[in-house]
Amino acid sequence: MSKIAIITGGSRGIGRDTALRLAERGVRSIITYKSNQAEADAVVALIDKAGAKAVALQLDVGDATSFPAFAEQVRAALTTLGAERFDYLVNNAGTSSAASLTTITQAEMDGLYAVHLKGPMFLTQALLPLINDGGRIVNISSGLARFAMPGRVGYGPIKAAVEALTRYMAVELGPRRITANVVAPGAIATDFSGGMVRDNPQVAKAVADNTALGRHGVPEDVGPVIAGLLSDDFGWVNAQRIEVSGGTHI
Repeated sequence: MSKIAIITGGSRGIGRDTALRLAERGVRSIITYKSNQAEADAVVALIDKAGAKAVALQLDVGDATSFPAFAEQVRAALTTLGAERFDYLVNNAGTSSAASLTTITQAEMDGLYAVHLKGPMFLTQALLPLINDGGRIVNISSGLARFAMPGRVGYGPIKAAVEALTRYMAVELGPRRITANVVAPGAIATDFSGGMVRDNPQVAKAVADNTALGRHGVPEDVGPVIAGLLSDDFGWVNAQRIEVSGGTHI
């Protein structure tokens, strides 16, 4: 039987491309969306067309109190997919922030913490009884955890914390042969940050000028990396950070 992945934020951007790349490998998916069910259903249709199967579930990763109920929804979705457990977890869903040290509020920082750190930690905890031994976890960080830019004083440090969390996951889940790694995208042209990279030529040029390969990224640059990292080919890679940025700010 083919593997099953859970991909948070799988209805668009990097999560969407990851689900489609996995479908090409025959991997079935449970994708989550926050509010746009039609967008998620369209991804499910594309996965079905690729010959895999998928289920879309609503989830707000910033609301950890919903995770036990979500785990029960996952259990039901797995039954629909003909399985009792899943194999891969991609903690991808996220929000952006352009706050500086002088403008960020406690509420905004609390929101970033809830979505990017508390969310992956406690969602993983809630789903551990359902993931197969020998499974794979990929968390999503950012190039901004490595280098600093103005206006990312909340987002960059919280992503650095995600990287630390991933190493602790790798240590604690090692006895179950579950690996945990981080993929850290650079600037990607999606609707993230209001489509800033995708829709603003000045921002796109600034990114390209600071990237060795001379352009900004697209979801199709990142999805295959995540899909590959989940495969058996990378089974001995654990607790690692892989930046997918084309060589930004080397």
